[in-house]
Amino acid sequence: MDVTRFRGTTTALVTPFTPDGAIDERRLRALVDWQIEQGVDVLLAVGTTGESATLSHEEHHRVMDIVIQQAAGRVPVMCGAGSNATAEALSLTRYAEKAGADAILSVGPYYNKPTQEGLYQHFKAIAEATSLPVFIYNVPGRTGMNIAADTILRLSEIPNIAGVKEASGNFAQIMRILAHRPDGFLLLSGDDAVTLPIIALGGDGVVSVVANEVPALTSRMVRAALEGRWHEARELHYRLLPLMEANFIESNPIPVKAALWLMGKVELSYRLPLVPPAQGTLQTLRKLLGELGVEVVN
Repeated sequence: MDVTRFRGTTTALVTPFTPDGAIDERRLRALVDWQIEQGVDVLLAVGTTGESATLSHEEHHRVMDIVIQQAAGRVPVMCGAGSNATAEALSLTRYAEKAGADAILSVGPYYNKPTQEGLYQHFKAIAEATSLPVFIYNVPGRTGMNIAADTILRLSEIPNIAGVKEASGNFAQIMRILAHRPDGFLLLSGDDAVTLPIIALGGDGVVSVVANEVPALTSRMVRAALEGRWHEARELHYRLLPLMEANFIESNPIPVKAALWLMGKVELSYRLPLVPPAQGTLQTLRKLLGELGVEVVN
């Protein structure tokens, strides 16, 4: 299984909604085209940034279908297919494979706080249910539990568990995985602001929020780092860092969707319990986008 095509910049796509809250298929298709034109390496459909938590199963399937169809093989498409119920994760995984996804991203089970053995059995069951590469998503800040490095390394022995999106913020854990992972097992940053140091330690790229707004600049930074052009990568990192941080002034994806609205690419539409951003957040985003040379139309 060649997973090298998942190195680089994966954009964690937002899911645009119409003003009445339906999936905005036209704008989603336009985002897919624009992202590919701007040079990103991979697209992620229905991750956290895609508001997967408030999509029905039918809508989850529909967003997968749209992104896969619109990408049309131009870049790989990874699909968010996780759940805290293993049976539900298996169902989403099977649908994604049938729809033509290139890989699965499966988040650690949230709320029910399984043991490390439970986590191992959960991801093992998912891997056995598909022939696709499976990427584990470790994000303790959202799930309430950490997938330990030793559990990740144990899972890495399963042939089609291809990598981990690491958003623990724990560099000791990240370095342990990097130091002991088998050949071909990818570690992707799950946090834009630490992508550069993770690549410097041997990581393979990022699943990115900021790439929604500035895909070309993000891709340039990641590519420069992966190719060892550290001066260029560091310069781009610090140029992008204020926007990376602003994307988390309020809960993701509130700011990034607001930025895309300022750019005229989506409606300013969310699903409860997410709400539109405060005026101060909009002002900050407008300023930062301007400083990066991004045209603001709203």
